[in-house]
Amino acid sequence: MSDILKHRGPDDVGFFFDHKVALGNTRLSIIDIKSGHQPVHNENSTIWITYNGEIHNFQQLRRVLEKLGHEFYTNSDTEVIVHAYEEWGENSVKKFNGMWAFALWDSNKKQLFLSRDRLGIKPLYYFLNGKRFIFASEIKALLQDESIPKMPNDKIIFEYLVQCRLDHTEQTFFNQIKRLLPAHNLLLDESRVQVKKYWEIRCTNKETKDSHVKDDEYTGKFLGLFKDSCRLRQISDVPIGTCLSGGLDSSAIVCMINQLLMFNGKKSQTIGERQKTFTACFKDKRIDEREYAEEIIAQTGAEGDFVLPSSSELWRDIKKLVYYQEEPFIGTSVFAQWCVMKLASRKVKVLLDGQGGDELLAGYTSDYLVFLQDLLKGRKIGNFVKELLLSLDIVAPYIRQIKYFSSSYSKQLNEIKELLNYEFISEFDHDTEINAVYEDLPDLLRREMTTTSLPVLLRYEDKNSMAFSLEVRLPFLDHRLIEYIFSLPVTQRLKNGWTKHILRNAMKGILPEKIRRRREKIAFETPEATWMKELGREIKEIFASSEFGGRKYFRQREILKKFDEFCAGKLRYYPEFFWRILNLEIWFRVFFERT
Repeated sequence: MSDILKHRGPDDVGFFFDHKVALGNTRLSIIDIKSGHQPVHNENSTIWITYNGEIHNFQQLRRVLEKLGHEFYTNSDTEVIVHAYEEWGENSVKKFNGMWAFALWDSNKKQLFLSRDRLGIKPLYYFLNGKRFIFASEIKALLQDESIPKMPNDKIIFEYLVQCRLDHTEQTFFNQIKRLLPAHNLLLDESRVQVKKYWEIRCTNKETKDSHVKDDEYTGKFLGLFKDSCRLRQISDVPIGTCLSGGLDSSAIVCMINQLLMFNGKKSQTIGERQKTFTACFKDKRIDEREYAEEIIAQTGAEGDFVLPSSSELWRDIKKLVYYQEEPFIGTSVFAQWCVMKLASRKVKVLLDGQGGDELLAGYTSDYLVFLQDLLKGRKIGNFVKELLLSLDIVAPYIRQIKYFSSSYSKQLNEIKELLNYEFISEFDHDTEINAVYEDLPDLLRREMTTTSLPVLLRYEDKNSMAFSLEVRLPFLDHRLIEYIFSLPVTQRLKNGWTKHILRNAMKGILPEKIRRRREKIAFETPEATWMKELGREIKEIFASSEFGGRKYFRQREILKKFDEFCAGKLRYYPEFFWRILNLEIWFRVFFERT
């Protein structure tokens, strides 16, 4: 199990064995490189931990714990978790600011305590059959144990193929292997297993009109929290870089890091003489954001590193990508991120990224439509008309696109089902609802952060980065920032035709105006349809294979016919579905037919 996770921790390996417990750790050394060997223990060696992640406020917590009498033998954040557990028990996780997946063995209580961070930045999977409990950071480690049945989960496969849903439940694509959900603890002893939720996002303010508080007051507190979040995520004993898409979120992080460096009056040892940024570019100018990334690089003096993903490289790396992702994924943007991580791994060991900014701050165009609907439902007609007119340039093209796809949605869904075996479809086709019903925009954003959008993106990010032994830190997912944003009126997210209103206000004078007032949004897209056509011969070879024809999920003849039509330019909305079919087939070959 440890050997197969060496990519997650190539720097060190350690083990602990007790009467009925075995803990292993492969370490990516970021903090306290010399003495942070894991598993780490307490003063009398009654508590042991194996852990992946970073507790960004560990220095502050260590000072508190030392005053309470705890003695430390390392300078690591890992040991802080051990002593925090000694002092506060399972509630200790509520004091952590960071990302984590850990298992802590308390030999006095004969209890195993597992925890996953609030947003699920770090993964944690487990298998339990009443006799044995086996856990790991990745599924492939669990599969090393031959007592675990290796079987596909047909319900999850159906939801992936037909409903385009991922990572929304504790179930995985592997039957009987579960994920510990974000913001949950698991306590295990010989008599019982308890899974408890310790944190949730509360929508404490759903007001859609301006309050008496001025924007400047909200902006000032937001800026302070964002700056401190970036500051904490710079703490490292190894080099740090930043992903830079050219969008608002990643650009804000690069510029904020630059501000912190200027304030300190000297270059950081971990940042180096110049910030290092990493960007994916494309030949298709409609989705290429290089000009915006270069604007940030010019202002900050950062070093720009660029990669140009291609269909040939995708095909060359496709099995590796599926292997490291472990579960099928939606769309080829995952490969673009893979290329960025590969590039970054040559120069740094830690990356900052803007993941979560869209979900937190209502950055998607669809969020503006929900905001408009809320104004109508609340009979705030004047505000509705004003916001509609001010947002028309970004909303109108999206409405036209939605109208096209909505009018043909039932037809598309039926045609998709025609490509799948009837017996498979009929077993699960009792609920084709893709998105859960939401009350209003804050409720939608809460769901995006906990169920529908962010969990998927965080899985992609963790697996892609750790494939290249990189740690990624996410300033927008500081829980203090999240709790603050959800306490504000909706108009601090969307206002006067602008998305991410509070972030744009906060970054005035810090971001270039070309970025700060940028209207159009490119959601880290790749030229997926073009790539699928360029790889038409290779993909068709797979679709025509006997292995593919033998799957119980697909109608091979119909898929081949429709794929030919797609390659001939006769079908507009099929590339996403063909990708899901292809990805699932390669997943089967990688995990169920590997030698």
